[in-house]
Amino acid sequence: METNPPHVPQQLSQAVRDAIRDELREQTREHRHTARMYAGAGAAALYGGAALTAFLLLALALALPYWAAALIVAALLLGAAVLLNKAARDGRRALSGRETPDAGDHVTPPLEPGVPPGAPVVAPPNFAPDNPKRRPDHP
Repeated sequence: METNPPHVPQQLSQAVRDAIRDELREQTREHRHTARMYAGAGAAALYGGAALTAFLLLALALALPYWAAALIVAALLLGAAVLLNKAARDGRRALSGRETPDAGDHVTPPLEPGVPPGAPVVAPPNFAPDNPKRRPDHP
């Protein structure tokens, strides 16, 4: 390796690039391994849930007709899906730090057509929260 002053910056940048590339490769390998583990856990949970559902269906079928047992199990699974969906939405709000405001807490003017979501809302000069059409100080 030459150490001529004109080649030092090139050699240094090449060494940094190689080090970064090697580190990224190693992290990618680790993330792939972790992703495989999560996928395996998800597949095992799916099969376990299916086996538990079959057990519940067969246990209920001992006392009820098959169609009634299937209907009860389906209702239980749909109820669990609704509860999990609600928990996921509440968790997402909690993670983002946003609270859902009550309807009467804050009044914002409606967005005009063509305004993208997330754009800053600018109230017109004659907008008042108590009367969306006029403010008392503006004729």
